[in-house]
Amino acid sequence: MRDLTTGNETRLIFRFALPMLVGNIFQQAAQIINAAIVGKFIGADAMAAVGASFYIIFALIALVIGIGIGGTVVVSQYFGAKQFDSVKSASDTMLIFLTSAGAFAGGIGIIFARPILRLTNVPDSLLDDAQTFMSINMLGMFALFGYNAVAAILRGLGDSIRPLYFLVIATTLNLGLDLLFIIVFGWKIKGVAWATCIAFFVSFALSIIYLNKRHELLKFSLRTMKFSKRIFMMALRIGLPSGFQQTFVALGGVALVAIVNKMGVEIMTAYTVAGRIDSFISMPAMNFSAALSAFVGQNLAVGNYRRINRGLRTTLIMSGTICLTSMAVVVLWGEGIMRLFVNTDEPGYALIVQTGTEYLVIVCSFYIVFSSMFVMNGLLRGAGATLIPMFITLFSLWLIRLPLAWCLSEYAGMGARGIWWAIPIGWSTGFLGVFIYYLSGKWKGKGVVSD
Repeated sequence: MRDLTTGNETRLIFRFALPMLVGNIFQQAAQIINAAIVGKFIGADAMAAVGASFYIIFALIALVIGIGIGGTVVVSQYFGAKQFDSVKSASDTMLIFLTSAGAFAGGIGIIFARPILRLTNVPDSLLDDAQTFMSINMLGMFALFGYNAVAAILRGLGDSIRPLYFLVIATTLNLGLDLLFIIVFGWKIKGVAWATCIAFFVSFALSIIYLNKRHELLKFSLRTMKFSKRIFMMALRIGLPSGFQQTFVALGGVALVAIVNKMGVEIMTAYTVAGRIDSFISMPAMNFSAALSAFVGQNLAVGNYRRINRGLRTTLIMSGTICLTSMAVVVLWGEGIMRLFVNTDEPGYALIVQTGTEYLVIVCSFYIVFSSMFVMNGLLRGAGATLIPMFITLFSLWLIRLPLAWCLSEYAGMGARGIWWAIPIGWSTGFLGVFIYYLSGKWKGKGVVSD
């Protein structure tokens, strides 16, 4: 556990973000290798099938994960105020809710996998593989939610190192099982899904074992755990807007995929591959945003707004520097990176590489905007001010990005390139909105400790 209310802001936020950054870079690198394995050993159709399921899975879990974010804010603010009994109560409540919700979301995903996939215009040739991948992943939702609950609790307490350990072990296992199931057993898309599902359970089991052996305050036992309606309602007040925000982002992703899917398997594959690379580059902004949320949560509990503003400035600089460096690499060598994921004898090879490269050059050129938007959202989340950012997200996504993607691709004759351009335009709108809200100062005074 780490107190973030004293000490050098840059050093604290960097040290807190670094384990998350390393862990997620490791995870994303493994996912990229995994995608390369799928592309090289199974084929472009399998890659497209995996991509068709991704945003649907994200949409099913987004609302609950958003509420979990509210729980993290509650934990960090109680810890900053040294109210340790409330920290324990918030942790119990968060774990009970998220694991239960994970089981429910998994059941919904399994039952309705095929109808949902049809709604997103998945071609019939990919439907069986996409359903298999999605259904098996849904079996692991209970464990995925449970791990995220424990990781969020630890981060709220200022500990970002232990979740890294669990993540590295599970991700390494996932990659090893991919190789075993795909290359040795020949399970194809089913092997990819089972490898991911097993990794979910391992990461959750390790996190619970750690808490019960090392954290007397947070020890979890089915006999002693208690659900606090009062704390849950606090987490709901803060987290529900974030949950809706995450859900509408995910549904926006599903809607965007539906537009992409109409353009054929090659465009779907290019979007899936480029999206994996895209996720790798965006990870630093997300990690620094999460670190800033914990930092703000603890400092808000003691009313140190000047320190919060200094934390924002230093986080913007660190996140932006990493983002610009990554952006330069992708813009300069995007085509070479795309070629790593597709066999040269794959039908449509040239179109996949060309389309994916266009995506990377257009989208990644605006990552400084995305980075700044995400970091500022992290400050607002940590302060408990999540309602206005939710409306800003809804506006920039559903009234700007999606209509623009549809119009540019369908009516302006730009095809896939029109979809790619709509993404950074949406980010720019979102950044402008959260920046204006931050300057207004209306996000202050949203803490939960005084309640």
